Amino acid sequence: MCGIVGYIGTRQAQDVLISGLSKLEYRGYDSAGVAVKDGDHISVEKKAGKLANLSTVLEQHPLAGTLGIGHTRWATHGLPNDTNAHPHASEDGRIVIIHNGIIENYLPLKEELMARGHVFRSETDSEVLVHLIEEKYEQTGGDLYEAVRLALGDVRGAYGIVVTHADHREIVAARTVSPMVMGVGQGEMFLASDVPALLNYTREMVFLHDGDMVVLHDDGFKVTDLAGNPVTRQIEHIDWDAEAAEKGGYDSYMMKEIYEQPNALTNTLIGRLHDDTGEVNLDINLDPKSFKRISIIACGTAFYAGMVGEYLIEQLARIPVDIDVASEYRYRDPLVSENTLAIVMSQSGETIDTLEALREAKKFGAKTLGIINAKGSSMTREVDDTLYIHAGPEIGVASTKAYTSMVSAMLMLALWLGRARGTLAEAEGRELLHAARELPRLVEESLTPERIENVKRIAAKYADAKDFLFLGRGVNSPTAYEGALKLKEISYIHAEAYAAGEMKHGPIALIDENMPVVVVATESKLLEKTISNVQEVRARKGKVIAILTDGDTENARHADDVIYVPRTHEMVSPVVNAVAMQLLAIFIADKLGKDVDKPRNLAKAVTVE
Repeated sequence: MCGIVGYIGTRQAQDVLISGLSKLEYRGYDSAGVAVKDGDHISVEKKAGKLANLSTVLEQHPLAGTLGIGHTRWATHGLPNDTNAHPHASEDGRIVIIHNGIIENYLPLKEELMARGHVFRSETDSEVLVHLIEEKYEQTGGDLYEAVRLALGDVRGAYGIVVTHADHREIVAARTVSPMVMGVGQGEMFLASDVPALLNYTREMVFLHDGDMVVLHDDGFKVTDLAGNPVTRQIEHIDWDAEAAEKGGYDSYMMKEIYEQPNALTNTLIGRLHDDTGEVNLDINLDPKSFKRISIIACGTAFYAGMVGEYLIEQLARIPVDIDVASEYRYRDPLVSENTLAIVMSQSGETIDTLEALREAKKFGAKTLGIINAKGSSMTREVDDTLYIHAGPEIGVASTKAYTSMVSAMLMLALWLGRARGTLAEAEGRELLHAARELPRLVEESLTPERIENVKRIAAKYADAKDFLFLGRGVNSPTAYEGALKLKEISYIHAEAYAAGEMKHGPIALIDENMPVVVVATESKLLEKTISNVQEVRARKGKVIAILTDGDTENARHADDVIYVPRTHEMVSPVVNAVAMQLLAIFIADKLGKDVDKPRNLAKAVTVE
């Protein structure tokens, strides 16, 4: 949440800041601001609401200067308004800061600062930082780096902080929990919360670690830890091009990313599945035979991908698996040992609840594996091993290609564990491996114009519904949960999901002629039972939208509307079926005029508890 951009070089900083912040809008925000240094003066402009509000002001009254910092705020302490927007300045206006995260002990710090005569302008926790730095700056005789370092020693919480001073041609930054990446240019340096903000300017990046501090000058940077000790961080070349982070002609990032799924799946699977030998090569150094139990830990969409993984691993590798919502994991005193494999799943690798759960599992001796998209993220540095999904940048807040890539990664992991542990017959393993390799083609086939138009028609028919019910069984029970989540996220229609057999234990009371019920009824061992549940819905006049396998005209008789999907193996079908759910959700949201890329109250990376 929140977005940070910093620049020092020869360009006009305002242009770089606004461009970078626009690439970070997917993170969620309610206000935006910039500070630009010109000579020995820093000018600040900030506005509540969309970035466009700030841009309009700056077009009329541009801020000249070649050093600046910018921020998009997602409110935690204090209302979303102009005053609480970042940047925050010291009382004399000489020091300016922006901050992501939460200062947990801000209240006692604020009281102490006020007792010493400091005047606060905002209601934010972040403002304590600028006053603390102001005091330390005087104590250190005008050393900005040292002032920031000492001030951070007084605070407790999560932060990505960027600071500049009117008397210094430098930017000082530090991070704990909140992600931050540096961009290295020729005679210029950049700083941001995430890679897309910098791709227009450089592909040479330095990912800062927890506890890192950095000083940026025009011609380079210096990294230390919070104790002031020098730290070496490697410059990494990012092979995403700038176009990959743009809409590419689609109406929304989300739609673009739905269509990118065949390519994303290819990147996830390529080089890892070998039809000729039947081998699965994941480059994982963990011993697959050493685990007696697996814990999957995730949030939101990643949690539902983990639910699919739970089913697949138990079926193919015969290891007991439990799955936890990350925000609850460390508060239930989990049973963990050195024979436990904790799998954490996160698109960003920065999800704070999942990160803290990872640390809890490690504390008790578990081996850890991350299923992650973002390279250089915090989780990738703390897990014992990583299975990257290689989905590329996902800008849309509602996850699409990261979800299907995570499910595919879980399938590969289940195959790898099953083969290594001797629980998966070679013939079955080869069949599943071949089915997995077909996924990019099958998803591409799911996106033909004819299928798209059919889903659009169905979406238009049910867009005015107030409630939806989603049902699925077996490995596709999580698909129903993911479908309901997608609809809620971007259309704001209330939706619930259940394992289909649970419908008669409560939800059936809700069904009437106004209730659309989306049922995953593709080919499976439980299809007959699923159709029995469909009949129960129809007996109560519910409207059935069935997701069926191509050619299934028999079961189409029981549905009011049908979304056909390509035929595939039951264990692989959650990937194909998820695409149908994504399309239904986005077309309903479009029909209702919703901004699918910026759903209200949501952020792409949840980095605050």
